Amino acid sequence: MTKRISRKAVAAAGVTALGLGLAACGDSGSDSGDGGDGESKGTITLGFIPSWSDGLSTAYLLEDQLTKAGYEVEMQTLTEAGPLYTALSQGDVDMYPSAWPEVTHKSYMDKYGDDIEDVGAYYDNAKLTLAVPDYSKIQSIEDLPKFANELDGKIIGIEPGAGLTEATQDNVIPDYDLAGDFKLLTSSTAGMTAELKKATGAEEEIVVTLWRPFWANSEFDMRDLKDPKGALGESEALHFLGTKGFADEFPEAAELIEGIQLDDKQYGSLEDMVVNEYGEGKEAEAIDAWVEENPDAFDTEMTDSK
Repeated sequence: MTKRISRKAVAAAGVTALGLGLAACGDSGSDSGDGGDGESKGTITLGFIPSWSDGLSTAYLLEDQLTKAGYEVEMQTLTEAGPLYTALSQGDVDMYPSAWPEVTHKSYMDKYGDDIEDVGAYYDNAKLTLAVPDYSKIQSIEDLPKFANELDGKIIGIEPGAGLTEATQDNVIPDYDLAGDFKLLTSSTAGMTAELKKATGAEEEIVVTLWRPFWANSEFDMRDLKDPKGALGESEALHFLGTKGFADEFPEAAELIEGIQLDDKQYGSLEDMVVNEYGEGKEAEAIDAWVEENPDAFDTEMTDSK
């Protein structure tokens, strides 16, 4: 009880301190969750960045399953990874439902890891990339200087605080000596995909910072550029990260979450249903449909106990 009280006491100040990074979504209609006797097992707050569709998809999956297990679930959206890790370490959110702690977010884990616990990895083949449309003549990051004019000297990026942005700026550009020819343009994931849609519609050359798994790879028929210097790192797993003490406070939730492990097909169908097939405002319907089609995706699925 002490941890819950202190966390809620910190939350009000924490939201203010996080400034533009934290935007409350409030309760997502999960108030009725109970353990069969009309009493909630507690409130779990999920913090995620909605423009990053891996976290968006898994947040709604967890909301569905945790509610069925008898928990109340609150959803908090953030705009950058830094404020999200800060909120997680301070207990302002209980869980980050799709973190990249091994490579992409390693710097955040180095800073905040002592106050964060790993509840489990659900996908083991995530990868950062620089990518081009399949019609592009560019094959490797090493080829980019030859196409500087066609690309207008631009690498189209995402959010400034993203680990992918850091890796591109600090590793890719210096390792491949691109600083004289290229500038990394950052804005948002939505901004990047908008530029991608525009360029592919006209079959123009474009290079973007991208990652797998992500729906845009198939939507725009993207091809990863070869990275012979390994500047973007190796493949990594996607993890459920909890605030320190999460498993002690919510042992049944931790067990449920730890049992979720998705392969490429299962993850791909989850993201496609949430982001593309159903879309914004229909996430709960998307999760219902996905769970029905993927009953064997994880072995700790909870049925509604009411």
